[in-house]
Amino acid sequence: MSFMFKSIDHIQLAAPKGSEEIAKSFFGDILGFQEIEKPEMLKNRGGVWFEFASYQVHIGIEEPFAPAKKAHPAFQVEHIEALKMHLLKNDVSFIVDEDLPGANRIYLSDPFGNRIEILEWI
Repeated sequence: MSFMFKSIDHIQLAAPKGSEEIAKSFFGDILGFQEIEKPEMLKNRGGVWFEFASYQVHIGIEEPFAPAKKAHPAFQVEHIEALKMHLLKNDVSFIVDEDLPGANRIYLSDPFGNRIEILEWI
């Protein structure tokens, strides 16, 4: 082949119209992602963008909105037990999943019902 994939540029999750402040609270304040400015030409579409490490998560406005129940991003973390305690402290519920050998893994939903997987390889 004359092409190859290099990395993921960004992940986009959908959210309902007017939900930017809720997204900032969840992805920024609770998960600790850094908000980044959207390009000027895209600001009128709504939504909000975040980054952590070298990855971006874009929250895009979709009308009509329907959350992703099965499709999801999976974020690898260090110290997942500390994250679990942080989530509980912030009233964010999650489901522990022990079906992936070698991983400590949880599933949660963002405030809009989109599924998110978080795991730590052990």
